[in-house]
Amino acid sequence: MAGVIPNQLLQRMITDGSIAADPAIDPAQIQPASLDLRLGTVAYRVRASFLAGHGRTVGERLADFEMHRVDLSHGAVLEKGAVYVVPLMERLALPAGTSAVANAKSSTGRLDLLTRTITDGGTEFDRVTDGYTGPLYAEICPRSFSVLVRPGMRLNQIRFGTGPATLDDTELATLHAQTPLVDGPAVIDDGLGFSVDLRPARGTLVGYRAKPHTGLIDLDRIGHYAPADYWEEVHSDNGQIILDPGAFYILVSREAVTIPPDYAAEMAPFLAMVGEFRVHYAGFFDPGFGHATAGGAGSRGVLEVRCHEAPFVLEHGQIVGRLIYERMLEPPTQLYGAGIASNYQGQGLKLSKHFAA
Repeated sequence: MAGVIPNQLLQRMITDGSIAADPAIDPAQIQPASLDLRLGTVAYRVRASFLAGHGRTVGERLADFEMHRVDLSHGAVLEKGAVYVVPLMERLALPAGTSAVANAKSSTGRLDLLTRTITDGGTEFDRVTDGYTGPLYAEICPRSFSVLVRPGMRLNQIRFGTGPATLDDTELATLHAQTPLVDGPAVIDDGLGFSVDLRPARGTLVGYRAKPHTGLIDLDRIGHYAPADYWEEVHSDNGQIILDPGAFYILVSREAVTIPPDYAAEMAPFLAMVGEFRVHYAGFFDPGFGHATAGGAGSRGVLEVRCHEAPFVLEHGQIVGRLIYERMLEPPTQLYGAGIASNYQGQGLKLSKHFAA
């Protein structure tokens, strides 16, 4: 059988030692279709981002690129624009036939905090090969705000699976006919397309742009920071905005999205040819996101957008990304938003949980 491994089987992997950690894994780390990963006690400031490569360990490469070490034990600041490698508390001993994909958590992406997972022998970011045994590391590059971090903080997450679980377009169209995945016409082309909302039902606020010079953000402070200290509001009265090169924006999808309980999804970029910008794909969509059985009625996708070399006009309804749906190996025993701490069920345009409403 092929599919994404649900929470109850993740617990079994922890019990049998396929997933291990020091200190032991907290049950709160286990999500419906993924496991949150925790920062360890030291960060290595490195000269550049890197991958270990075939036959090499991350430790060996750190000897080549390390500039200095930062003790995180009592909290430490990771500076905007710098690159750090942090050993994670979790390590893997995956059985043959099991692989994994990692991604930044949603709140991490909304802070423009580039966080990717690397492994010994790895040749791709965020990909853990079939049967991998060894440690995990987070590469962290704060791009808009400096951040205060501590051991145990959870910036990224990992999803495990067996075999090919991705729905092709025919299967996706069938699923949409059975359970509507968006609240309008479904654009299905190598995944489920979603577009940007620049004509809100009320008012003219369509997004936020990160300010270039701000204070730091303590990632343990929830609902603490005034948005105006870190973000400029972006308004539109004509259904379009112009993206500035190098700027980071929080926007929202026009579509309200649903993830049925037997499925999970991942946000992926759309074709590069649509424009000189990137929609940052921060997180996984867990089973139950936006689904009525989990307290949702469709939830918008928050878009983390960075423009590249030239100013670019973004228009209402423009397709900017896609959702790749995957089958669960079996239905999870918990759903996103149903009795667990889910910050973004039923969301619209929303900053990360660190900012006051």
